[in-house]
Amino acid sequence: MLKTFIERPVLSTVISIVIVVLGVIGIATLPIEQYPDIAPPTVQITAHYTGASADVVMNSVVIPIEEAVNGVEGMTYMTSTASNSGVASIEVFFTKETDPDIAAVNVQNLVATATPLLPEEVNQIGVTVKKQLSSYVLMISLSSDNPDYDGEFIQNYANINLIPQIKRVYGVGNATVMGAKDYSMRVWLKPDVMASYKVNPTEVVAALNDQNIEAAPGELGANSDQTYQYTLRYTGRLKTAEEFENIIIRSENGHVLRLKDIADIDLGSLNYSVITRTNGNDAIFLAVSQSGGSNAQELINNIKDVVDEAAESFPPGLKVTYMMDANEFLEASISKVLHTFVEALLLVFLVVFIFLQDWKSTLIPAIAVPVAIVGTFFFLLIMGFSINILTLFALVLAIGIVVDDAIIVVEAVHAQMENGETDPRKATLAAMKEIAPAIVAITLVMSSVFIPVSFIGGTSGVFFKQFGLTLAIAIALSAVNALTLSPALCAILLKPHFNKGPEKKNFLQRFFYAFNVGFSAGIKKYKSSLHFLGKKKNRWITVALIVLFSGALYLMMVKIPTGFVPQEDSGSMIGIISLPPGSSLERSDSIVQEVLKITEEIEAIDFVTEISGVNFLAGMGGQASSYATLLFKLKHWDDRDMTPDEISNYLTKETQSISNATFMFFGMPTLQGFGMSTGVEMKMQDKTGGDIHDFFNTTNEFLAEMNKQDEVMMAMTTFNPNFPQREIEANVAKIRESGLTLSEVMTTLQAYVGSMYVSNFNIYGKQFRVMIQAPPEYRKQLEDLEGIFIRTPLGEMAPITEFITLHPVTGPQALTRFNMFQSMDVTIIPDFTKGYSTGDVINAVERVGKETLPSGYGYEYSGMTREEVGQGSQIAIIFIICIVFVYLLLAALYESYIIPLAVLLSLPVGLAGVFIFIMLFGLSNGIVNNIYVQISLVMLIGLLAKNAILIVEYAIQRRQQGQSIVNAAINGAVARLRPILMTSFAFIAGLTPLALSSGAGAIGNNSIGLSAIGGMLIGTLIGVLIIPILYILFQSLEERLKGRNPRKAKQQLIEE
Repeated sequence: MLKTFIERPVLSTVISIVIVVLGVIGIATLPIEQYPDIAPPTVQITAHYTGASADVVMNSVVIPIEEAVNGVEGMTYMTSTASNSGVASIEVFFTKETDPDIAAVNVQNLVATATPLLPEEVNQIGVTVKKQLSSYVLMISLSSDNPDYDGEFIQNYANINLIPQIKRVYGVGNATVMGAKDYSMRVWLKPDVMASYKVNPTEVVAALNDQNIEAAPGELGANSDQTYQYTLRYTGRLKTAEEFENIIIRSENGHVLRLKDIADIDLGSLNYSVITRTNGNDAIFLAVSQSGGSNAQELINNIKDVVDEAAESFPPGLKVTYMMDANEFLEASISKVLHTFVEALLLVFLVVFIFLQDWKSTLIPAIAVPVAIVGTFFFLLIMGFSINILTLFALVLAIGIVVDDAIIVVEAVHAQMENGETDPRKATLAAMKEIAPAIVAITLVMSSVFIPVSFIGGTSGVFFKQFGLTLAIAIALSAVNALTLSPALCAILLKPHFNKGPEKKNFLQRFFYAFNVGFSAGIKKYKSSLHFLGKKKNRWITVALIVLFSGALYLMMVKIPTGFVPQEDSGSMIGIISLPPGSSLERSDSIVQEVLKITEEIEAIDFVTEISGVNFLAGMGGQASSYATLLFKLKHWDDRDMTPDEISNYLTKETQSISNATFMFFGMPTLQGFGMSTGVEMKMQDKTGGDIHDFFNTTNEFLAEMNKQDEVMMAMTTFNPNFPQREIEANVAKIRESGLTLSEVMTTLQAYVGSMYVSNFNIYGKQFRVMIQAPPEYRKQLEDLEGIFIRTPLGEMAPITEFITLHPVTGPQALTRFNMFQSMDVTIIPDFTKGYSTGDVINAVERVGKETLPSGYGYEYSGMTREEVGQGSQIAIIFIICIVFVYLLLAALYESYIIPLAVLLSLPVGLAGVFIFIMLFGLSNGIVNNIYVQISLVMLIGLLAKNAILIVEYAIQRRQQGQSIVNAAINGAVARLRPILMTSFAFIAGLTPLALSSGAGAIGNNSIGLSAIGGMLIGTLIGVLIIPILYILFQSLEERLKGRNPRKAKQQLIEE
């Protein structure tokens, strides 16, 4: 077979051309995205109970839905929020393997069983079920420097002309405006005037429902002998404030009481509790989430196309700012990786050229690289992968790996020629017979290392699978190339080199001469070192080195902080501001302005959007006047010299002088779909069903202890049960005595104070709500309740304060539950400046939790932290399986259970090198034992085994030729030293751009580059010394166990 490819070069080239053509098809077809579909499918259930408190929403809406949905197929956990704004939100998270469409259908079916149990007001608005991810891919600010266009106008302009188009884009999970100011027909009831007319709010509700209707009167002349047929039309729903003003409330004795007599009516806003600006101008803030299974890059590009088209008809002064665009980071990261790809390619070829010293010889590996790299894309297409950061990382690393096989072929052919074979074709055939088994063994070992990773579940499994299988495919294609095209090219291009002495014609020749002289001297020293280490009395040195490096590997793995996916500079930041509960919106806004003055001094910040009245981290429960959120759009990575961490530290320091407010600043999360916060995310749980204040105190005690830990920079919760509230005590006896019902009293309060959704109206082709409520001046103080009256059955107007008593209490703005237990969201930020990571914080949580949490209280991890905790033991098992796979494969190849140990016991040296480099160069730059480092470890198992296989394979061949064990080991090692160093240094050269990269995605690049360089460098330099000695030890052991011929054994002893 090998002879066929050497003698038929056209066949060999056709195979490679077909591989490249298929790869080009893959490149043209594959989708491009930042990361593959990593986040678990999520289904969100949303319901509205206007005017209800968090307690009421939790008990009457959330709990019935939770009971129905709990246990839906594929569910992993469930979080719920009930807010004082009457919003109920339930998020159901599923296993990674669950189909998001099926999950949404299953949840929808179960929610339908709970709707009969929900309040009528909730069912009137409806319960929505959507599949979506729990973070945003695009954040859009729509602002205007035209004072005629306030936030209300901008919101409704977008609601009519922009947001519907965005929602129609395939892949949009939701498009949410923070603090929506949708149009609403506001009916401002005047309690004092209504009391004078003896009108109850229920009469207003009845009049609105009676006179603001759609009707279908029918047709005249249908099914008759009439000449014409007439459709009867009713004017339908009212549209303008003037039409609503003329609604008749009461008509008695010729006197008509209209709505305008007891209320002011205007086209207003549904929400008045949020202030939004961008760079000081009135604005709205639109956050777009992604539905499960869609491609983020395509989604963002399609949304931008829609926005650009809509912007052509925007009113003057209205403009769009993208505050966060996941594509910017994607494009910058991929651009950086592609730039690194080219640099790596050039460096690899430079190293190869230095060793081979011949352009023709260098051309053969140079051709091998594009064949393997480009061909890989076709197989990525077949497996349903994409072009993303992980697959591109793998291909950058593959440059230094796929060139290996071709280098081994070229170097082996050169060796045959140097030994006297002048015919290139015969030299190639002889070389291939010698090295083909090693190439096959190396390929099988390298590929088998990545087979177990395909069985890892969860998010880490996606990382390993995308990275590992991409690399395995490239390696397999390089082996095909090394057995087909490379030998054919060697037979055509390579010629024998005749030594003409130390000619020194030009710089390059002088350099090569000096290099060869130095390398030859190094070979001699290497050989003498092996003779020294191979002596029986000195073999303990090798064993000691292995024990030393193995111990160091264990200690460093324990010592070095662990993490999951490193936090990257995404180009955007968030700031959360919290004031004492009950602080006014105006007070919050004034604090925001103080912070904005500080941000003006930071040149790295391009735009700032301020949202007073919203806490971005708290989700549905984060709307309160004492909160504010800042979104920072940073300048391009090349145009600034500050990272988000540096900006966060600066802002944290500068805002310490602002009293009565707490601040938290952080960058956007690296991975989409796991929430918006960084650090460790957890849910404190109260399984006792006790008082919320006791739960809060217990949580605060836990957080206080966490804040004392060295690993923690900040531990905090967005939950606060101390918002000032008033608890209503109803005098039911007096209510009944007056002929009223408790429901009538509560409805009256809701209509005046809480606002009530009564009806709908249509305008601009959309449907909006009709809301009734007392004007702000009638509900400012507690004393204003004395001006609210209710009509008794006797026709008398009684102050509502006769039937209720208010008691001062405190309570939360929102209530949350996790897996059906009362919970509180907790975020813990590691102290990165001291070298700590999320893994260290998780360990601290476990330690402090055992010490401080009483019985009945606990915690669960959520978001990315849940994935990090879940993958820990899985990774250790996979490493063991990888090593077992390599061992079994080598045992089968060598027909021995002992010889493979010479390969495996050399691995700890290189693996320890990974952590040595991290400790020396990585920790100070934020690199810890993260998912990229773990991927490097798996890869290095195969790469370091490859070097050992080359030495052991050649040693076995020489032993079979009759050489002594020691001579076989030393001669095999010396013969393969040049290709081993060449391939290892080529690999290291290819990784150097990754290790030194900066900007977008730098930490991931540095993590994988630095760790792989450390492992390969130390593993190669020490490995070439200990592998031959390990072969001597285990070959001797095997022969003693098998019982060799005594005469041969004696002869071997004499030779040694």
